[in-house]
Amino acid sequence: MLCQFTDRGAPAARRTLAEFVKIPHVYPAGRLDYDSEGLLLLTDDGALANLLTDPRKHTAKTYLVQVEGEPADAHLDALRKGVHLNDGPTLPAQARMFAQAPAWVWPRDPPVRFRKSVPDAWLELTIREGRNRQVRRMTAAVGLPTLRLIRVRVGDIELGDLAPGQMRTVQA
Repeated sequence: MLCQFTDRGAPAARRTLAEFVKIPHVYPAGRLDYDSEGLLLLTDDGALANLLTDPRKHTAKTYLVQVEGEPADAHLDALRKGVHLNDGPTLPAQARMFAQAPAWVWPRDPPVRFRKSVPDAWLELTIREGRNRQVRRMTAAVGLPTLRLIRVRVGDIELGDLAPGQMRTVQA
C-alpha cells in the first residue's frame, strides 16, 4: 500500500492508509517506499514527527533486508564504512548477516522472485539518515540488490510481533 492517505499522481488507484486507518488527524512520521514493508509510525505530534524524520537528528532506523547474492565480509565492511551514492556518501551503517530469515517474517504478497541459480541472504541494516530509497541504493552499490525490505525499528520503537495491517498505540 502507499504510505500516505491519498494517492496523487498515479494513473491507477493504489491502496492507501485511508483504507486502513480511521483515526482522525494522524500523519505518517516518515514513509516507506511502495515496495517496502514493516513499521510505519503515525502521529498527531508534529514535534515527534520532526524528531523522527529530521535528517539532522540522525534517528536510527533498522531494516531487515533480503538481498540477491552471497554477502561477504567486504560487502558488510563497505556498508559499515558508508557507501558513496550519486547524492554523496552515506553515514556508516550497522550491518550484520543472518543465515536465514527470522522465523517471524511473514510471507510476502506478491512473493519475491525466486531464481534457483541465484542465492539470496538476509541482512540487518541500521542507518541514521533517511534518503530516498537509501537502503536499496546502498545494497545495490555494494553489489547486493535488495529483493525485500522490512523496517523493524525507528529510534526506540520496534515492530515487535505486529503482523501486516495491525497497529498499536505507543506513548512517547
